[in-house]
Amino acid sequence: MTKVEDAKTNWTICGECQGRGKKSRRLTNKMRLRYQAALDQFEKTKEGTMPVRPRGRLYSCLNCRGSGLLRSVDRPIADKENYPHIAIVGGGVGGVALAVACLHRGIPFTLYEYDSHFYARSQGYGLTLQQASKAIEGFGVCSLKEGVISTRHIVHTTEGKVIGEWGLRKWTQSGIKTAPKRSNVHIARQSLRLALLEQLGGHDAVQWGHQFVDFKESEDEGIVLSFKVGGEMKSAKADLLVGADGIRSSVRRILIGEDITPLRYLGCIVILGICPLCTLEDLNSSLLDSATVFQTANGNERIYMMPYTSDSVMWQLSFPMPEQEAKALSARGTQALKEEACRRTQWHDPIPQVIAATPEAKISGYPVYDREILESELLKKSGQVTLIGDAAHPMSPFKGQGANQALLDALALARGILKGCQSSPWRKIGVRESVLTEFESEMLERSAIKVKDSADAAQFLHSKIVLHEGDQPRGRCLKGECPTDEIEFR
Repeated sequence: MTKVEDAKTNWTICGECQGRGKKSRRLTNKMRLRYQAALDQFEKTKEGTMPVRPRGRLYSCLNCRGSGLLRSVDRPIADKENYPHIAIVGGGVGGVALAVACLHRGIPFTLYEYDSHFYARSQGYGLTLQQASKAIEGFGVCSLKEGVISTRHIVHTTEGKVIGEWGLRKWTQSGIKTAPKRSNVHIARQSLRLALLEQLGGHDAVQWGHQFVDFKESEDEGIVLSFKVGGEMKSAKADLLVGADGIRSSVRRILIGEDITPLRYLGCIVILGICPLCTLEDLNSSLLDSATVFQTANGNERIYMMPYTSDSVMWQLSFPMPEQEAKALSARGTQALKEEACRRTQWHDPIPQVIAATPEAKISGYPVYDREILESELLKKSGQVTLIGDAAHPMSPFKGQGANQALLDALALARGILKGCQSSPWRKIGVRESVLTEFESEMLERSAIKVKDSADAAQFLHSKIVLHEGDQPRGRCLKGECPTDEIEFR
């Protein structure tokens, strides 16, 4: 796919790979014969387990260059006869991404959001796209004009001593031939959200001001959703409900209950800030070159600073604190959060200067939570309802995986609906059997390790482990690994 900035381009799925971006090679004669021999032996003896038919190796579709999409003259028309109507609750990154993926496949949907408009809440923190930096093309977003690519990551002690460095610049300088070619893209959450909204045709594609209240399943009417809109109750119908409404998901609460998988406090608080570089004109630091990510730690406090835009940086200060104290500090507001951040980070340049220059309006703070990994059994009885993103698998911000996993969830679900509803009588057997069971199994398996690693990071990034000297991410230091085939800038 040619990388051009064209938000008005129409897309449709690639016919050769059916929008999956990958194709399967045919099995070799040797593989087929081996499988048939094993199957014949099993049927003859009835011993052991039945052999599983092997699958051909997947490779990127050349027709769409792995995106699953092709340019189209016309905008796809929703196929209401052959696909279920999807009600998406939550207009964040995951919910909008799912709507975009459905649009490209002609899957009918309605996207509901609690906020009254796009700018109703401050959602200014930055995201690091890792696996999803390639998957973003699967949403028809060819380039992120607001995205910034980092090429260096440095770890310091509070005195400024470098105890770890990695990234494309170091690998290039070192002449390492096996260095990975992938790179991380840093982007403001709202910029990514807006790029996805543009695929839908703009803000009018969202049903703003819809506070989700409840849902009921009916054999005759599918799912009936209840919303509070402008102080009045309104209802809507759908064939499938997807909760994309975040860590405190109302859909999840009604579906599973809060007591079964309650919020789990991870023992620390995060303070975030966004600082314009223009306020630091008298400060000359190579760490503020808009292509460097760095972190500084002392075994208790830890700050992580990354490019936010080409002319600003975002910092994330975190440290252990009892839950009630963390809640109280967060509730005291931006001035108290900034004072606390300044008090704790009288470290090497440019950290004190950046925090001091950060406007209070650009500062926020909150205790860090996740939930226990969701068991698929809890969803199997949920009928035509499922969850994606933080509603399904919330995690700490310390591995930078929340948005990445939400994007992957959205693309996987849309692809699953296309495939599952084409190959089965979904109206008769239900969307769960046709799509959801397989989707949820893959989603939960993929995200489980991210949830665990993110929870572990909340502990070791605020311990002496983070001060281990080595040119690798701190989590790899913990595991005694130093891979060159994966970039992990946390």
